[in-house]
Amino acid sequence: MAKLNVSIGNLSMKNPVMTASGTFGYGLEYADFVPLEQIGGIIVKGTTLNPRQGNDYPRMAETPSGMLNCVGLQNKGVEYFCNNIYPQIKDIDTNMIVNVSGSSPEDYAECAARIDQLEGIPAIELNISCPNVKDGGMAFGVTCEGAASVVRAVRQRYHRTLIVKLPPNVTSITDIARAVEDEGADAVSLINTLMGMSIDIEKRKPRLSIGTGGLSGACVKPVALRMVWQVAKAVNIPVVGLGGISSAEDAIEFFLAGATAIEIGTANFIDPTITIKVKDGINEWLDKHGCESLHDIIGQLD
Repeated sequence: MAKLNVSIGNLSMKNPVMTASGTFGYGLEYADFVPLEQIGGIIVKGTTLNPRQGNDYPRMAETPSGMLNCVGLQNKGVEYFCNNIYPQIKDIDTNMIVNVSGSSPEDYAECAARIDQLEGIPAIELNISCPNVKDGGMAFGVTCEGAASVVRAVRQRYHRTLIVKLPPNVTSITDIARAVEDEGADAVSLINTLMGMSIDIEKRKPRLSIGTGGLSGACVKPVALRMVWQVAKAVNIPVVGLGGISSAEDAIEFFLAGATAIEIGTANFIDPTITIKVKDGINEWLDKHGCESLHDIIGQLD
């Protein structure tokens, strides 16, 4: 048995497998399928300062080797989360991480400050990269200045481990990664979804209500892998890799590219037990290749 434990900031993880926000609910929805305590971390669905209705339906469409979504951060707001969801998840024996979004640096910071008070939440993932929300998210993540402004505001109010989720729809992801590192991010996670579109040729209309949406699934993996590789060489903080991971072999590629941990997203919809299968598969691969620890392969491309 190889050692799978890793650290991200002050966050200690028993293994490097996490679930991507928006694909695993609050964890409770998957409790009948997988032992939640065997997952390295569960990143719960996006949370905002105020309740959000999300976008109109239809807001999901299947594509070759992937899917599009424009859910739009539908949630009941941080107060509801603190009062109603948190009591149900705080005792799950893994790292419960909240994905935080907002419409302004002040919104992000206020939401993060509320979560900072919750003892059972050791980290947040700052979503500056969601491409679906008309008045926030994407606008911050596409420039160094915008990304830095959000992280700066949150860092002043939030004192636990801060992971910043980066958008792929940018000119230079390494510059943005360095900008958030300079403002105090403990880690970066990437990639969020790629902007995409699908059209119903009989109706001559887009298949999504707002026209475009975020593309995820196996089809984005080569892009995600390339960006993780670039960012891992550019920053001195841990990189969390995600985008199209659906097997242990996929995860190993991300570790070799420089990721310290990974997140599984769309694959959870196909196989709700995939997190445990990937975790066990990583261990088997390390054993087979004579590795004592996951750290033996992180960033170890020949």
